[in-house]
Amino acid sequence: MTLAPWRPTLARALHRNRSRAYCRYMQLATINSDGRPSNRTVVFRGFADDALQMVTDGRSEKVRQIQAYPWAEACWYFTVTREQFRIAGQLTLMGPDSLETQDKRLQVWQSLSANARQQFYWPHPGQARSDAAVFEPVEPASQPPDSFYVMLLAVNRVEHLALRGSPQERHIYELTADGWGMTAVNP
Repeated sequence: MTLAPWRPTLARALHRNRSRAYCRYMQLATINSDGRPSNRTVVFRGFADDALQMVTDGRSEKVRQIQAYPWAEACWYFTVTREQFRIAGQLTLMGPDSLETQDKRLQVWQSLSANARQQFYWPHPGQARSDAAVFEPVEPASQPPDSFYVMLLAVNRVEHLALRGSPQERHIYELTADGWGMTAVNP
């Protein structure tokens, strides 16, 4: 498979910013049931071909939003290189019912730290917290719990803005029926 033309630029930014752990965090916006945007911070968990890979709790509101409206946009800023990426596309979910993706789901589960796995055993996200809520460590199972979902953002548009130099540079990559195209635009 040939990589999308934006992938090397993003991979270079990730590499050059790797000393800052927070550079793995990006903002992900989805659309809620009222048609309004919902934005949150997610952790980048690598690439799956040209898709961005993240994880989420299947009990969260974001999963229902994605099932109803799969379009999303991520915004990612790298402080060391002063670059912004706006990455748009459709989200797909790999949950316990996605039989054809169980190997991938297991692979991602096993790549998580023990602390990251713990969150999937916590009480239901978004519900009122009670004194009985249990947040004590459990021994994570070798198989992911039903609450563990992998999210893939299948990219169809990337805006890359390099905020260094004069003039600054901005490129838009778009996926069309003919493949990827790239246009340099004014910043």
